[in-house]
Amino acid sequence: MSDAFITLAWVRKTQGRMGEVAVEPQTNAPGRFRQGMRLWALTADGQRRELEVEGFWPHKGQVVLKLAGIDSISEAESLLKCDLQIPRAERAPLESGWTYVSDLVGCTLFDEDREIGQVADLQFGAGEAPLLVVRSGTSVYEIPYAEAYLRKLDLGEKKIFMQLPEGLLEVNGPLTAEEKQEQNSKQ
Repeated sequence: MSDAFITLAWVRKTQGRMGEVAVEPQTNAPGRFRQGMRLWALTADGQRRELEVEGFWPHKGQVVLKLAGIDSISEAESLLKCDLQIPRAERAPLESGWTYVSDLVGCTLFDEDREIGQVADLQFGAGEAPLLVVRSGTSVYEIPYAEAYLRKLDLGEKKIFMQLPEGLLEVNGPLTAEEKQEQNSKQ
């Protein structure tokens, strides 16, 4: 994904016969979708296509979008698995003290003053707090981005300082050779 764009939703399936698509929002900003707004569909091969929202409505935890020029199921199928994006400059303004979690990717994570690694990705849905996927060499850690652990965030320097609960990195770390052997013997 280019840094110039951010993803608002993922196209999950076609919906209806008139070219509508059901999307999974990647934003909880109220009123984010609006009639006449421009979106860019990003395909798996990196191609972008500009679209305009004609209409939208909630449906079973997703949002159904009617996009201009997409008037049949076969045209809607061309959008399956696309990210629907907007230019980064068009993001909704945030209240003071709030952060876009997408801005955390690329930051270096510290536990107090000890460097843990770099935030490579985010995962949602495992709990209230998104999980930071942190890489350090061959190790990968999933660390909740919870306010209770956050001590300081410096987006200008791309640094996150947290105070992690004791044992979190060990629980989350790669299995030792003994643990792998024990796991295999149980199967």
